[in-house]
Amino acid sequence: MGRHEQELPASTRRATNVSLDEALVNEARALGINLSRACEGGLADAIARERARRWRVENADALASSNAHVEAHGLPLARHRPF
Repeated sequence: MGRHEQELPASTRRATNVSLDEALVNEARALGINLSRACEGGLADAIARERARRWRVENADALASSNAHVEAHGLPLARHRPF
């Protein structure tokens, strides 16, 4: 099973209505793609991307500060690196 294809108990699933491009639905069905699983996987990916984007925005100042410190002083413990 792929990253988003794990089997979930029925109690954790929720029926919903979505509007999808008819040509995409027809092609997916012709290829034997499970529409619910494909939509769920796409939604999980979109959620992960948005969470990562928000984390970068929320932590931008700390990342910039850390990067500036490394640029000015080098990596901590760099002398212990074997390369």
